[in-house]
Amino acid sequence: MLKEEEGMGRVVFLTSNPGGSYKEEGRRVACELDNRNQFVDKLKNIWKSGAKCLLISSNPAAIEVNDGMRSILREAFEMSGLPAASMEVWDDRKREEMGEKVCNFDVLILAGGHVPTQNHFFREIGLKGRIAGYEGIVIGISAGTMNSAEVVYAAPEEEGESVDENYQRFLPGLGLTEVMILPHFQMLKDCMLDGKSVLEDIIYPDSAGKTFCALPDGSYIMIRDDENGGKPQVYGESYWICDGACTQICSDGESREWEMARGE
Repeated sequence: MLKEEEGMGRVVFLTSNPGGSYKEEGRRVACELDNRNQFVDKLKNIWKSGAKCLLISSNPAAIEVNDGMRSILREAFEMSGLPAASMEVWDDRKREEMGEKVCNFDVLILAGGHVPTQNHFFREIGLKGRIAGYEGIVIGISAGTMNSAEVVYAAPEEEGESVDENYQRFLPGLGLTEVMILPHFQMLKDCMLDGKSVLEDIIYPDSAGKTFCALPDGSYIMIRDDENGGKPQVYGESYWICDGACTQICSDGESREWEMARGE
């Protein structure tokens, strides 16, 4: 049963991958969102009837890709019992128009993609300032989740980035959380880039004096203005990485406050 909660403020879901599609013979097909760790159930509890959604792209020039992602997501939300009255896209087509009305949407979806490209777009459109007083649902997907942090750890992901002296690994983000999140952790463990282990040769050294939260697909962080003092709550399997060490802090079916999980 969908319901509307008054005065809930902003509710942020920072996911690794919320599901909603799979590949079949080279094309992406919509399916239900991933309800592991009650992700969909929690959305249903606060979903507004006739919700107006805005997908904020990771690559504003990729018009066809953005439209395809919008269609898939809208169908996936519908299949999951989260009907949307509309779903618009913020990319190069309506830069200023969307900026003026971003806070009129009930749900903001921060798309997945290349972190630095999306980060540059977010800064160009002044997204941090535009959503500073936003009240509604924010859903981060992969890169969108990473760019939600106050300081974004943009781990190298494309060939050449890890050996490029000009590549910036730490960028200013949206400030929705202090947590620097690494999505798709189940894949990072075996990932190689520029002849290096992404985890052992890149991420671990970069964690010196810093703390990252590593999330496999199906896990997420939730932040509610009206609960727990707005502190981040981790749901599902998750790890904290600090000073080159990796420690599991939560398992599937469990949840923990991020600060408490780190022993703070």
